[in-house]
Amino acid sequence: KLAGTAAVSEAILAAVGPELTDLMQRHPDRQFATRYERELAIEVDRKKAGFSAWYEFFPRSCGTGPGVHGTFRDAEKLLPRIARMGFDVVYLPPIHPIGTTNRKGRNNAVRSETGDVGSPWAIGSADGGHKAVHPDLGTLEDFRHFVEAARQHGLEVALDIAFQCSPDHPYVKDHPEWFNWRPDGSIQFAENPPKRYEDIVPFNFETDAWEELWEELKSVFLFWAEQGVQIFRVDNPHTKPFRFWEWILGEVRRAHPDAIFLSEAFTRPQLMSRLAKIGFTQSYTYFTWRNSKRELADYMRDLTQTPLRDYLRPNFWPNTPDILPEYLQYGGRPAFLIRLVLAATLSSNYGIYGPAFELCVADALDGREEYRHSEKYELKSWDLDRPGNLGALITEVNRIRRENEALQQTNDLEFFEVDNDHLLFYGKATEDLANIILVLVNLDPFHKQAGWVRIPLERLGIPVEQPFLVHDLVGDDRFIWQGEFNYVELDPRVIPFHIFRINRRLRRESDFDYYM
Repeated sequence: KLAGTAAVSEAILAAVGPELTDLMQRHPDRQFATRYERELAIEVDRKKAGFSAWYEFFPRSCGTGPGVHGTFRDAEKLLPRIARMGFDVVYLPPIHPIGTTNRKGRNNAVRSETGDVGSPWAIGSADGGHKAVHPDLGTLEDFRHFVEAARQHGLEVALDIAFQCSPDHPYVKDHPEWFNWRPDGSIQFAENPPKRYEDIVPFNFETDAWEELWEELKSVFLFWAEQGVQIFRVDNPHTKPFRFWEWILGEVRRAHPDAIFLSEAFTRPQLMSRLAKIGFTQSYTYFTWRNSKRELADYMRDLTQTPLRDYLRPNFWPNTPDILPEYLQYGGRPAFLIRLVLAATLSSNYGIYGPAFELCVADALDGREEYRHSEKYELKSWDLDRPGNLGALITEVNRIRRENEALQQTNDLEFFEVDNDHLLFYGKATEDLANIILVLVNLDPFHKQAGWVRIPLERLGIPVEQPFLVHDLVGDDRFIWQGEFNYVELDPRVIPFHIFRINRRLRRESDFDYYM
């Protein structure tokens, strides 16, 4: 009986042992195997699709003085500064002629005054439409010169594509069948209740002439690609048919395989997901409104630990010309720094509406998440060197991103323990653990916060008894830590975050110096 028991035990060990598992993996039972009837194509995006830093500004606000309309040549003077700060994409709102019918005044006033420049998203006038540049910005040749100047500074130009028109757009006269008309013969302007856009009319994608409309809109992408633009931020794509985007993105990519498309769709999760799945390279997200520790952790897990990770690449924006979140309105300079480091380290793609963010502009319309005296409706004259600007810290964060491969991905994100709900602690690491980054952020822009962080020693391959080096990449301080738990504190009045690079072993250079 004992001999039989031993034989059974030996058989069980053999059945669950590694040798049989290895044999089964190398020689699987294919009795019920089947073959997928379609051969799938794979598109490989270039590196910038997965790792980029965007800086948005209005060329028309680059004039030689207050109230002076800027040109592309004026805007070129800003390029060296943007490049030095570590950005690699410079994004321009629409650069086309702006209509005069129902032109919006300052602060989105329904009536404009003499000298009001209008919204760049009200595209089209007697000077041209989607394939023309605003005459006050310069000529098409000036734009091509701007694109080349950006390239020489290591920057790519991203252009806003907004498929909508001013009532003065040449399309309205030449192709009335592409628009919706009321019974009284007036054209239907755009509405997204409770918002009304009297200066904009939408295309009718249900027109009988849809094929001609689609071909014309495709030609807009191709036209700007011929001028040297390979990156497009697409305005409100969720208001157009999915089938249209699936077709047009495929068509443009066939002609320009390196094209990158950023979906600006602040809409329901299912719609954002669908747009990503049918071909948009990157997507705006809800990051702008995720502020608490739980909100951020839950949202990042949705993006990185669900099927979304396979097709939706997030691009995090703390602010845009349309959106000044309440967190930035009331949190002061620390709030801007907090949102900067979160955007730049949680996601491998991020961007800022540059001048307003650098200068911590927080003046909003009462009860709204919109800028007072918004640059969408008026010229600005920014003093980017004024005291308190964030230029130096933005430069430092971008340098850290470029020098650390772990921060050049999004899906390698992990959250770690810290015993304070105002502190967010997370990390990223390369697969071989050659580059390990831990980030600690004080989410409270008003008060100092402290706590004990738990370092995932086993996950990082660090023995419990072994000391390790922690290098603060922003302050350039170095610390020797040992064990799982270590005490930290962050004062938002100084700097509200740490970006640590971990060296798993110490190496002695002298009796007093330790370095990575």
